[in-house]
Amino acid sequence: METRKIQSFEDFKTRLINEPELQNQFKANPLEAVNQFEQQSPLHTDKWIYRIIVIALSVTIVLIIAGVLLLMASGKISDDQGVPTILTAVGSAAIGALAGLLAPSPK
Repeated sequence: METRKIQSFEDFKTRLINEPELQNQFKANPLEAVNQFEQQSPLHTDKWIYRIIVIALSVTIVLIIAGVLLLMASGKISDDQGVPTILTAVGSAAIGALAGLLAPSPK
């Protein structure tokens, strides 16, 4: 028995409607018919998830850099000791998350 890949329950319903052989298998043994299918995770099928996350983290990093430069230009902070802790924490977390996403996964 081959494993068939589907992305959603709607895909399964469409195949069940359009394939008479699958309908007969489903009538005879529903569990066996359903076990032929493997639902793929959206993380594997939707390429926009990573793009959106990378863009959001990149925008966060750029906005924090711009915010710190703006604070320095306005004279509210004069050295790195005056940078608000929250900006340092969020910036470091965003850079770490971005590095983790873009680093190749171990084989």
